[in-house]
Amino acid sequence: MRSSVISPIILDVEASGFGAGSYPIEVGVALNRDHRFCRLIRPQDDWLHWSDEAQALHGISRAMLMKKGVPVQQVCLELNQLLERQTAYSDGWVVDSPWLSRLYESAGIAMTFELSQLELILSEKQMDSWSVTKARILSETQILRHRASNDAAVILQTYIETRSSTIQ
Repeated sequence: MRSSVISPIILDVEASGFGAGSYPIEVGVALNRDHRFCRLIRPQDDWLHWSDEAQALHGISRAMLMKKGVPVQQVCLELNQLLERQTAYSDGWVVDSPWLSRLYESAGIAMTFELSQLELILSEKQMDSWSVTKARILSETQILRHRASNDAAVILQTYIETRSSTIQ
């Protein structure tokens, strides 16, 4: 049975590394349980930072991005169309927000939606059960790839389940 909990839009970004100089390489959005958006991002010519450790985590090579990645302008236009005048939430806002800003700045396009911290819409009870619920969902779904749309879907499912359990 599906829950009647109204779910937020979840956005996740994978990046070339973990520190300064890193840039977005994939963006994923979970709009609801059944609708996802995901794009690999072709690096700009001046995006040079690359971390082998990050690549080992997400499994995306620079060569894959050059072959299958979408230009930054196209990714930004698609995200704007998909999310216009809405708020998307990130569980890693402190890193996802700068990466998203770098994407839009490089494209020369204004972002027409907001990105906010997931924690701002979580109740204390949700936060208390978050880690256990997320670990269970990861175990049940057996998702093998750490990728943006998978991560967004798991975060959304965790939100829904923790919210449902706190309003019953």
